[in-house]
Amino acid sequence: MFDRSFFLSFRSIAFGRPKTCTLCQWRASRTSARVHVESSRLFSSLQPYRARASTKDEEEFVPRPLGRPIGFADPPQPGENTGLDNRSLRQRRDDFVNWDRHLKRRKELAQKMGKPYFRDFTNMKYREGKSFLANPKIFKANVALHFPNLHGKTLASSKVPRDTTPVLRGKVSVVTVFSSVWGEAQVNTFTGMEQNPELQEILDNNKAMAQRVEINIEENAIKAWIVRLFQYRLRRQKTTEDWGKYFIVHRGVSESIRETIGLLNGRVGYVYLLDQDCRIRWAASGNAEGDEKLNLTRGLKRLVEEATRRKEKQPAKAQKVEEELETEAVAAGAS
Repeated sequence: MFDRSFFLSFRSIAFGRPKTCTLCQWRASRTSARVHVESSRLFSSLQPYRARASTKDEEEFVPRPLGRPIGFADPPQPGENTGLDNRSLRQRRDDFVNWDRHLKRRKELAQKMGKPYFRDFTNMKYREGKSFLANPKIFKANVALHFPNLHGKTLASSKVPRDTTPVLRGKVSVVTVFSSVWGEAQVNTFTGMEQNPELQEILDNNKAMAQRVEINIEENAIKAWIVRLFQYRLRRQKTTEDWGKYFIVHRGVSESIRETIGLLNGRVGYVYLLDQDCRIRWAASGNAEGDEKLNLTRGLKRLVEEATRRKEKQPAKAQKVEEELETEAVAAGAS
């Protein structure tokens, strides 16, 4: 009588492990392909912010509070990040023989090409694109990092580009950054006159120390041209003194800048609270949630108070220096 178990054992010994059927192989390939597609949606810089859902197979984005300062260690300088290469042909040729510059340029190109085109749209399904929650309290000045210099045209002058640093330096600034109508609507949940009238009241009562600056990043040449074409509509919506505080940035915002200051989704709006030295003391993304709008107002009020105390100390310090110089002059004359 034919023994089936003996035959299976003999086949496994003689020919190795039995092969998987065609249907099982097809299912396995579909599963691995699906996992690969889902993993490609992740932000490489936001791996720690993701958590696996207990009821779903795919990974979902979980925004967390901003736990550490973001920005650059060095203060911004006018003329940086213009996106224009004003070097001579000889200086550009040095990039091909300078290995360090070559590696830097290759890294920038790899970051730009490695970003999926539809990544920003795909991630909009996670909390409407919210990248992180705002820090509950403003960062201390001695640990805060700097906001970069950006270069673009303003509503006041559509022909001559300007730098953002001279506008931001010396004042407490509420900076909104967006690249679409959707992003602009999101930042308005923080700074809109109807959504946050207390914030607008603080800005109106402290115009010498506080301001609002809007940065519209339009890297697409056609979209940037359309925005410039309808600038007259934007001017009607704003006062004349605010025309120079609305920037249209076309180039110069690299992937490194985006990763450093948290501009992780080009479709989402971001809000930054800067002190007089262009340091990022508070930041938020997406729509205002929970106490974020209240924390922005409190942070602005506190920075205005710091700026007021700083201004009061300057005359006293100048007077003290003047008295010391006068004393030294008298002593020198007596000798």
